[in-house]
Amino acid sequence: MRIIFSHGYDRIISLENLLEAWREFASGKRSRHDVQMFELNLMDNLLSLHNDLKSKTYQHANYEAFRVSDPKPRSIHKASVRDRLLHRALYRILYPFFDRTFIYDSYSCRFGKGTHKALDRFRSLAHQVSKNHTKTVWVLKCDVRKFFASIDHDTLVEIIKDYVFDADTLFLLSKIIRSFHSTQNGVGLPLGNLTSQLFANVYLNQLDQFVKNKIKARYYLRYADDFVVMSQDKNWLLIILSELNYFLLQNLKLVLHPDKISIKTLASGIDFLGWVHFPDHRVLRRATRRRMFKNIERQEKRRETIASYLGLINHGNTYKLKIQILNAIC
Repeated sequence: MRIIFSHGYDRIISLENLLEAWREFASGKRSRHDVQMFELNLMDNLLSLHNDLKSKTYQHANYEAFRVSDPKPRSIHKASVRDRLLHRALYRILYPFFDRTFIYDSYSCRFGKGTHKALDRFRSLAHQVSKNHTKTVWVLKCDVRKFFASIDHDTLVEIIKDYVFDADTLFLLSKIIRSFHSTQNGVGLPLGNLTSQLFANVYLNQLDQFVKNKIKARYYLRYADDFVVMSQDKNWLLIILSELNYFLLQNLKLVLHPDKISIKTLASGIDFLGWVHFPDHRVLRRATRRRMFKNIERQEKRRETIASYLGLINHGNTYKLKIQILNAIC
């Protein structure tokens, strides 16, 4: 039975929720100029936002665009402090509800999940499929092409309507969703929005449910727009690949990246979430290692960089790599 979002619009736009959202949003950001300017007249700004939302006159401001490399170049679109505060207020109410609708093996942007949990789950699923290393494990690995830039606004709103019936809440969510578009109108979510993380999971939850309930894939794992399906049967993976392609195109207007689809044995090494996985160990991806040593050579924030990398490599078989890092420090 489908669960229904029960919170009303008044709960979302209440001054109590906006104030709590501000406390969460401002934590660690009070040194930033735009945050300081908003806080100078905090209560007036909160009342103004509340009144605009109550009277349905709220308008989302334009985004500030800039580029980052993490590691590949990405376009980030930053909303105003006022809008980001509203995103936080929405997220506080929406996330606990929608998280209950997601499958267990969705690991991106969820409390108690994350990259490290996904890596451990990959190993656990591979162990189950291999029957304790006695069977060959085939892994179908896929990546959605330009995922955030390809999310269709109308499709996302229709998905949300299956859970949220309140007209005012739907109107506000639609405003947030349609406040940005990528290369064409009605398509794309900004990478900089907190709500985009939630909307992305709501969108791809349709894929998750299809894989688990229609295809009946038992060994499936997704992190953001990267996902894997494991099986002892390579031919079955080839069959479901066409089904996945068709479902994504017809239902979500998405396509798989043709250069990032692979069906390989686990013994040959599966590149997933920055690590190359094997039956009994995993090693850091070569590109990640090169970038790591390049960053260590830089002097700015060197201590913090080294500490973070030493923490990262503890999640794999990296004894020799740890020695190389320590030698680089010396």
